[in-house]
Amino acid sequence: MVRRSLPISFLPRLHGASKLMKASRLALPLVLFVFSALALGLVLFITLGRQPGTGVGGPFTLTNQAGQKVTEKALEGPGASLVFFGFTHCPDVCPTALYEITQVYQALGPKGDRLRTFFITVDPERDTPDLLRDYISSFDPRIVGLTGTPEQATAALKAYRGYARKVPLEGGGYTMDHTALVYLMDSKGRFIESFNLKRPPEEAAKEIQKYL
Repeated sequence: MVRRSLPISFLPRLHGASKLMKASRLALPLVLFVFSALALGLVLFITLGRQPGTGVGGPFTLTNQAGQKVTEKALEGPGASLVFFGFTHCPDVCPTALYEITQVYQALGPKGDRLRTFFITVDPERDTPDLLRDYISSFDPRIVGLTGTPEQATAALKAYRGYARKVPLEGGGYTMDHTALVYLMDSKGRFIESFNLKRPPEEAAKEIQKYL
């Protein structure tokens, strides 16, 4: 039997192919690991984003529009709560959100009594209890306005992982740039999800009924 050797010119190509196959075998586990990590991260994001008790929300002590002390315990009880941060000098986002929440209350009918809503100011320097009372009187009476000292308002905002800062205006004074999420909280005051108001109120009411 005659054994034929490979041509010398073929050996470099064979060696290169061998190296490529070896590199591919080494790279495959890395690629699988990266994709597995990404998939796990996506699952955790989706799960924690809708799972009660994910670290959003926490202790606060504020004052309502009637001058009464209110803490995070006000979120606890049968039904659910909506929490929204804003300020009375807000030109559009805040009154729009409060109007949309008012429409959800109307769509809920009597079941709306099991929904609590808290409008927490990010501008406590201007938003006194009296000003809050006048402001929210244009919306559903079950919406509670909350203010406090700058330190108390900041603590509440941080508990909800929110953001707010003063923005100077050209003609003097200032406005506020702030988080505009509507937080849906369960009967134990735990975060459920960021509630979407940009849809027909009947549709929003149908979703929120699941937690009432």
